[in-house]
Amino acid sequence: MAKYSRSVLLLGFALLLLTIPAVAHHGSASVYNPQKKITLTGKVTKFLWANPHIGIYIDAVDPATGKMVNWELGDGQAPNHLYRNGWRKDDLKVGDTITVTGATRSWAGDYRIGGGVITNAAGEKVFTGGSKGDDSLQ
Repeated sequence: MAKYSRSVLLLGFALLLLTIPAVAHHGSASVYNPQKKITLTGKVTKFLWANPHIGIYIDAVDPATGKMVNWELGDGQAPNHLYRNGWRKDDLKVGDTITVTGATRSWAGDYRIGGGVITNAAGEKVFTGGSKGDDSLQ
């Protein structure tokens, strides 16, 4: 009996290790409503170039209330992915004006927008999923 218990325990542990990567990552479709897209233009207040995703915060007007609020641009790319595609952390700075169109969460009062392409004041795309200088991105 002890021989089988050890095998079952070892098999259970191995299966647990295999499922951890699947649970660790998440899709944005479960968090954001792709049918509810908005476009925001605002100034960067905070920029984090850190794993597992970059973090960008901007002051922009909430279209629903007309009030200026601090938005989090959620689910940014990983820094190593951006770096491999030619992006650098100094491509965006606190104080820069950017425009982003993306999906919002389904509940009011949650100032987070996901997905989309970020465009700077000069009209250049920054921190997209593609390569730097690729104008075909939407």
